[in-house]
Amino acid sequence: MENRLDSHLEENMPSPLITMDPEQRAEVLRRALEKYDIACETHHGYGLALVLIQTGLVVWCDGWSYWWQVGWNAERGRVICVRHSTTEPDRAARRVAFCYAELRRRHPLGEVAGNAS
Repeated sequence: MENRLDSHLEENMPSPLITMDPEQRAEVLRRALEKYDIACETHHGYGLALVLIQTGLVVWCDGWSYWWQVGWNAERGRVICVRHSTTEPDRAARRVAFCYAELRRRHPLGEVAGNAS
């Protein structure tokens, strides 16, 4: 009887957590952003990865979370960042796409790239 119980417990236990590679998770986000026609590139090193987007938006990734700046808190003199789990790259891409659209609206690409005349 004890063997059956042990077997049942093993079958129904959640799998152990697996460390996620920041470079791979950033690449997954980059591909998800392509669905929104957002051109970007990834860079990695020192245990972090970055997704660089043309507007100057940078998404950081540590393998577990994506985070990016969405504003500035003048009272505290600090940036305001949001976070999203790397287990949901499509939802994270949608949130980044909204942020990207807002940046584009406020700062057209020519202005961001320094090409404004």
